[in-house]
Amino acid sequence: MPIVADISRASRPEGRAHRITTLARLALPPILAELTATVMQYIDSAMVGSLGAEASASIGLVSTSTWLIGGMCISAAAGFSVQTAQYIGAGREGEARHVFRQALLFCLVFGLMIAAGSALVSPFLPSWLGGRPEILRTASTYFLIWACALPFVQFRQLCGSMLQCSGDMKTPAVLNGMLCVSNVVFNFFLIYPTRKIFGLTIPGAGMGVAGAALGTAIGETLISLIMVWFAVFRSKSLSLVRDGGSWKPDMPLIGRAMKISWPTAVEHIVVCGAYVCGTLIVSPLGTVPVAANSLAVTAESFCYMPGYGIGSASTTLVGQSLGAASGGDPDTAKSAARRYSNTGVIMGMAVMAAAGALMFIAAPLIFSMLTPDEGVRELGVAILRIEAFAEPLYGAAIVCSGAMRGAGDTLVPSIMNLASMWGVRIPLGFILVPKIGLAGYWIAMATELCFRGIIFLVRLLRGRWLDKGVKI
Repeated sequence: MPIVADISRASRPEGRAHRITTLARLALPPILAELTATVMQYIDSAMVGSLGAEASASIGLVSTSTWLIGGMCISAAAGFSVQTAQYIGAGREGEARHVFRQALLFCLVFGLMIAAGSALVSPFLPSWLGGRPEILRTASTYFLIWACALPFVQFRQLCGSMLQCSGDMKTPAVLNGMLCVSNVVFNFFLIYPTRKIFGLTIPGAGMGVAGAALGTAIGETLISLIMVWFAVFRSKSLSLVRDGGSWKPDMPLIGRAMKISWPTAVEHIVVCGAYVCGTLIVSPLGTVPVAANSLAVTAESFCYMPGYGIGSASTTLVGQSLGAASGGDPDTAKSAARRYSNTGVIMGMAVMAAAGALMFIAAPLIFSMLTPDEGVRELGVAILRIEAFAEPLYGAAIVCSGAMRGAGDTLVPSIMNLASMWGVRIPLGFILVPKIGLAGYWIAMATELCFRGIIFLVRLLRGRWLDKGVKI
């Protein structure tokens, strides 16, 4: 059953318990999906890691570029999903479906364009990133295969975001979890050659790193089609079979979506540009540090998955609360949105602090599962423990950003992210890495995440973001 923000209850004395319960109900499905995703990422990384440090480094080299392009897909969807949340909060479901229809057209074109561009640069990207000669070919092949699935990645992101903003967190969570499971299953048969396990002959393609990319691409394609089916035909709020709306491009609506999306898109480009720059800083250290860096990033995802789940819930509840203002008292709507955001931030910080402490303790066990290479293990444990101290404030930044996105406020948070990444992380990385190696980059990262969390908390508490967003 979709969950819609109840702003009248949020303003009463018992509203705090109601907010916590509502946030938890909305956040739990994406957290469980992220948990599944993290477990499967661990298995996926262990599968590739079993092939050696070079295999892990091949994927790690282009991983920042896949984040960049994946972030562009998320940004393309965000401008439409925020409008959808506000229309549903206002009880205007017909207009929400109109937004969805326009989003499908826009994202089809965008997904095809970004896939074509990524495929064209795939032969050159690994060398641009400073990769060692021995991993250039496998890294290029991995990126090309992944790029071919980008239209499906775009539709999965769009329809998942639309379902979440309609209040249906369960369907995207289950399907994203299925994506991770399918990825591991396909990897099992595509990465390894035919072999015997417990006396049974298990068929395999023996494709190595290319098999990991193909497994991901096949999984993305299947789950994307299922996600589209649920959104287009099964969703109570979004189903396009309920009316005969027009597919003619609505330029004012697309313009509003672009106004919301472009700051986020620019943010992803420049922030992921900083990640790429980080790869350039780390890659001269050699294959083992690049592999340790890549696996540590995978391991850290265990910590921030609760933050993103609560951030998604905050986006939905803030958007629905402010959307309800069109049919009621704006001050009451803003008060509800502020209370949801504040409660979400406290929850996010608390949960991520606990996850960070657990990660610090379990770091040796985590890396023992991810790779058999002792050098990669030792270095990975050291850098992962550095990052654990930054998790609470990282959680604050994630949830604050989600809440502000629900209000349509994306420009200033994007600027804040850019200033933090390029003003703190990258300069510190350039200073520290030549002196103390890979640990220097992770110290720079932890310092920057703490700084980012502080500035987002300041902006959240000032409350001006509630008046800055694009309104329907």
